[in-house]
This record gives sequence, structure tokens and C-alpha cells, in this order.
Amino acid sequence: MIKVALDVMGGDNAPYEIVKGAVLAVNENKELKVYLVGQSAVVHDTLNRLRGEGLEINMNALEIIEASEVITNDEAPVMAIRKKKDSSISVAMRLVKEEKADAFVSAGSTGAVLVGGQLVVGRLKGVERSPLASLIPTQKGVSLLIDCGANVDSRSAHLIQYAVMGSIYMENVIGIKNPKVAIVNVGVEEEKGNALVKETFPLLKSRSDINFVGSIESRQIPYGDADVIVCDAFVGNAILKLFEGVAAVLLEEIKKGLLSTTMSKIGAMLSKKALKNTLSMFDATKHGGAPMLGLNGLVVKTHGNATHNEIKNALIQCISFKNQGINDKIKQYLSE
Repeated sequence: MIKVALDVMGGDNAPYEIVKGAVLAVNENKELKVYLVGQSAVVHDTLNRLRGEGLEINMNALEIIEASEVITNDEAPVMAIRKKKDSSISVAMRLVKEEKADAFVSAGSTGAVLVGGQLVVGRLKGVERSPLASLIPTQKGVSLLIDCGANVDSRSAHLIQYAVMGSIYMENVIGIKNPKVAIVNVGVEEEKGNALVKETFPLLKSRSDINFVGSIESRQIPYGDADVIVCDAFVGNAILKLFEGVAAVLLEEIKKGLLSTTMSKIGAMLSKKALKNTLSMFDATKHGGAPMLGLNGLVVKTHGNATHNEIKNALIQCISFKNQGINDKIKQYLSE
């Protein structure tokens, strides 16, 4: 069994959508056990509500862990992690640190999750910074955007490690052999870029252990020209948020257009299956959450507004991560 500690209290749609995602995940995958970490009374009420809606509850694969406190988005992350020892984030992360759980998943405060990952779970020896790595849909499948939110001020040495860890992730979890690595830049020419990019480019180019293909402009990312997209978190988070915003607007406008006239409605009905398959590529929730790489355990951050489907996929995602031993592979690589 893969055991995952789930922060039930974090996120815009907590606890209902979070608990529902856990219930659906364990119903779908028998390899999974989920610790529902949060205020017990709230969790029990939510489970009863789901039972009332006709959802099957497998309590053999679910266990409630009491955590009396909640960390909110408006709290200073470092102070919150240090002061609120009985928060759902802190309690769940300690389960990972104490090896009682294989992974941690949360839709709660990003800052608290990032700080908790560093302070509670801890980094692997040799890892200078732990980046957030998010899978984004492309024309060719998916690419890994790293870092997309953890370290807004990175040095060239950090970006090198992001490239290595991202390559290990894509090869072992996604199954892409010798993944192509690119650095985000304002042009494809080697001499372009800010100071960080100019310093990092030749270092990446000199590495024989990664398949570096050069710079990538942000407009080329959706085409899937690279499998691992390397950048600092300031750039990565801006790319990710724009990506998600454009996808949401595009989907909304397509639906609006299809329902605008009688002829378009008929066309939509005739092409419904093909259109559904095409539009599904823009659904970021099917890829689960963004893992923090390079920690002593698996920490996964989902969107703050995650619904049950994203939570379910994030929990199931932990199985492949654990089975492939990504942290062990990163640890082994850094020790060589």
C-alpha cells in the first residue's frame, strides 16, 4: 500500500472537495491508503454528507488523523509552520518525515507547503533548492515546467540541479527516454538573455548527463519542443499562470461560440466526441499536482481551487512517483 497524508483543511474548496477526492481515489485504486489529516469532527461530517449523496466510503483505505489547527493563506508561512505545530499541514508532513506516510498532498497555502517541505520533511543531501515541478499540456503530450513556484531567486547552480532532477522525473515517471532540456529565454540565440540565463546556458551546454537543446521562447512551449523547461520560479510561475488563464479563456470562448447559433449547435453535436478529446488536452487537473523535487519525501501541491478530480489524480500520481523511486534516483545521482 502507498500511504498518502492528505491535508483536508487546505484549499478554497476544503473540506468537501478534498475528502471527496480521497474517497474517489481509494475506490479507484486499491494500492492506495489515505490519511485524512484535519479536524476530526469536520472530516466525519463531510464523510457522512458524501454517504448521504450515495458515494461508497471505503474506511479500510481511509484513516482520520486529528489536527486541530489550520494555516490560512494570509498567514506568514515561516511563522505559521513554526507556531502551528498541530496544523493539518504540519501534522501531515511529520507523517512523511517519520516515514509513516509515503507522500503528502495539499491544496492549502503554497507558502506554508514550500516552507514545510524544506523545514519539516527536509532536503536530500546535496540538493541546494527544492523546486516545484508542474506538468503542462503541449501539442506532443506534456512538458515539465521547473521551477514553477518555489524559488523566485535562483542561481545557475540551482538551475543545473533543476535540469537534472527534471530529467530524472520525466524519464522515470512519464517514460520519456533522454528527455530534451531547454532554458526559458527571450530568444533562441545563445548570447541573449538576462545575467542568470547567460551564466547558466554554457553550464547546461557542457553537461553530458542531460540532453540540453538550448533556449526556448515561451511561445514555443505549447508545441512541446522540449520535455523539461528550466527557469527560476518568478519566470516559471508567470508562464504557468498565463498558460492556465489562456486555456480557461479559450475553452470558455469555444463553448460560447458553439452555442451561439442553431447551426453551430448542430455542428457541436456532430463533433462532440472529437471536440471533447481535443479540449481535454487543456485540462491541467488530470495531471494531478506539482511535486517538490529533491526532498526526503514526496510533497505535492495542487491548485488552491482544486476540486475532487484534481485531488484524486494527485493522490494516484503519488503511486507512480513512489514506485519509480524518484527521490532515491535523485539521491543516488547526487552521490555519484
